[in-house]
Amino acid sequence: MEMNLTLSPPRSPRQAFSDLVHLPRMVDKARASRQNTLGEYIYPCPLDKIMFEFLKVSSETFQQKACEETDQDITRWIDSLCQNRSPQEKEAVNQKILSSQPDTPEKWRTFNDLLNKIDASRTDISTWVDLIDLEEGRL
Repeated sequence: MEMNLTLSPPRSPRQAFSDLVHLPRMVDKARASRQNTLGEYIYPCPLDKIMFEFLKVSSETFQQKACEETDQDITRWIDSLCQNRSPQEKEAVNQKILSSQPDTPEKWRTFNDLLNKIDASRTDISTWVDLIDLEEGRL
């Protein structure tokens, strides 16, 4: 599956597989990383690591699945990994990702520098997911 993130952005972190946000984006980045077409994106990034911890898989295992399987097959695999997870646990990890903000003064400076370059008037942007969607033209 061809994935070139130098030509177009990955899917939004708000998109979900198996009721878990960010997974389609992780698939896109894993595929692009393997193909050396990741561009300026990071795999695995801090948000990816939250999901790897929740799924109890490594970035290498996830990348292998992403590169060898279809989105539908990956969804079935995620379902199997989460068979003992409650809807509340899934919602908790979703909220952790969707509400993730910079956690140090240096990261806040980086965040605000990026935001100011994109649209300094957007005072409503306070999470990494909001900033990603704004930067990629979805907000």
